[in-house]
Amino acid sequence: MKDVKNVQIAYIGGGSRAWAHNLMNDLAQDEEIGGDVRLYDIDKEGARINEKIGNDLSAREDVKGKWRYKTYETIGEAPSGADFVVISILPGTFDEMESDVHLPEEYGIYQPVGDSTGPGGIVRSLRCLPMFRDFALAIKEYCPKAWVINFTNPMSACVRTLYKVFPEIKAFGCCHEVFGTQKLLSKILEEKYGVQATRDEIRTNIVGVNHFTFLTEAKYKGMDLMPVYGAYVDEHPNGLEQSVDAKHWANGAYVTTELVKFTLFKRYGAIAAAGDRHLSEFCPGKWFLESKEMVEKKYGFSLTTVAWRKIELEERKQKARDYYEGKPFVLRKTGEETVRQIKALLGLGDFVTNVNIPNVGQVENNPYDAIVETNAFFSGDSVKPVHAGKVPTALNALIMRIIEEQETVVDAALSGDYEKAFVAFLNNPNMCLPEEKARELFDRMLENTKAYLPYYDAYVEKRKA
Repeated sequence: MKDVKNVQIAYIGGGSRAWAHNLMNDLAQDEEIGGDVRLYDIDKEGARINEKIGNDLSAREDVKGKWRYKTYETIGEAPSGADFVVISILPGTFDEMESDVHLPEEYGIYQPVGDSTGPGGIVRSLRCLPMFRDFALAIKEYCPKAWVINFTNPMSACVRTLYKVFPEIKAFGCCHEVFGTQKLLSKILEEKYGVQATRDEIRTNIVGVNHFTFLTEAKYKGMDLMPVYGAYVDEHPNGLEQSVDAKHWANGAYVTTELVKFTLFKRYGAIAAAGDRHLSEFCPGKWFLESKEMVEKKYGFSLTTVAWRKIELEERKQKARDYYEGKPFVLRKTGEETVRQIKALLGLGDFVTNVNIPNVGQVENNPYDAIVETNAFFSGDSVKPVHAGKVPTALNALIMRIIEEQETVVDAALSGDYEKAFVAFLNNPNMCLPEEKARELFDRMLENTKAYLPYYDAYVEKRKA
C-alpha cells in the first residue's frame, strides 16, 4: 500500500464540471489509492472551485479515498512529476462550437454532434490540436514517464497529435460509447432469455475508430451474440421505441431508436458500437442526415443543439457552485473506468477494456500508427493492445477514408496548412456542396474561430495574394 499512497494526478482541464466531478467521485470511493490531484485550467475560477469541492469531499468521514486537490497556474507546474495526466478540455467555447455545428445548416449540412468529423469536427480540430501539441511538449519536459488519459474530442486526432509530437508518450483515449452497446446486448439477453448479464460479462472484439466503432464478435459465457443481435434487429425494422425521461439530465437531447446501428449491422454484419448521433456523421450525408426531418422522423435520433449545451453548462456551473458553498456531494456509480485503469497501471489488478491507441498490428488492415479503437490489456505499467484481426472489407472502405481524413487534418493543424484542411473539408462525405460554396463555408467557419487558430492571419494573407 505504501507504494500507491502518494499517486500524483495532473488534470488538464481541471475546471471541468463533468469529467472532473466523475473522477472525484470515483477516487473518493476507492480505498487502495490516494495522493494529489493537480488541477490546471485556463478557467482558473472553475479549477479553484473544484479544488475546494475535492478537498471538502476528501475531508468527509464516509469517503475512503483521501486526496489533496490544488490548483496550479501554469501548464508546466501541474504535470511536474505526475504519474498520470488526465486531459479533458473544451477547445474554445460553445460560441465557436455553435459555429461548428449550426453554420453548416445554412448550407443544408446537418451534424448531430459536430466534434469528431464533418465540417464541425474538422474546424474544431484546427483549434484543438495546437493545444495538444503544447500538452505533449509539457508532458515530455515535466513528466515524460506519466500515463496520459485523454477524454477530449476529436478523440482520435487528439491522441494522434500526442504521439506525433512526443512519440515516446504513453497515452490512450477513453470513450464510453462501447459501454452503451454492451448494455444494449445485456438488455436483449434479458428480453429474449430472461438473463441478467452485466456489461463486463459481454465479451467483445472491437475494431474501428472512435465514434465509428464496431463489434465483430460478441459473446456471453460462450453464447455467440451476433445471431442473437441479428434476430433482434430483424424483429425491430423501425428501431426501438423512443422513450424520453423528462427528469433525465439530457431531457431528450440524446434520444435514439438505435435504427442507425441496426441499419449498419444489416449492411456490414458488424455491430455498430457508438451512439446513432456519432455514427451517422461518419457516413455519407444522404444516408442518415439529408434533412432534419430524416433525422428525427425516420431514424429517431436528435440533432443536439449548442443552445441546449449552453443551458446544460450553466446548470453544471450552478451545481458546482452549490457544492462549493456546502451542498453535499452525493457519491454514486459513474460507470467510468478511469480509476480502475489507474489502479491496473499501478499493479492493482489486471483487466481488459476498449481504448484509443496507435495501431501496432492489432488491426491487420489498418495503417500502422493510426489511432484505432480496440481492446487492450491493462496491467502494471503496461497497456497492450489485444489482437483484433481484420476490419470486414466493405466496412473498412469507410474506416480507411476516416483514418486518412484524420491524418490530413492533424498535419494541417500542426503545420498551419489550412489549404490541406480545406481539401479534407471538401472530401468529407457530409460535404454536399460545390467547391465554391464549400470554400465560402470553410472561410466563414474559420473566421468565427480565428481567436484559437495560430496560423489564421497567414492563411488570410495567402488567400489575398
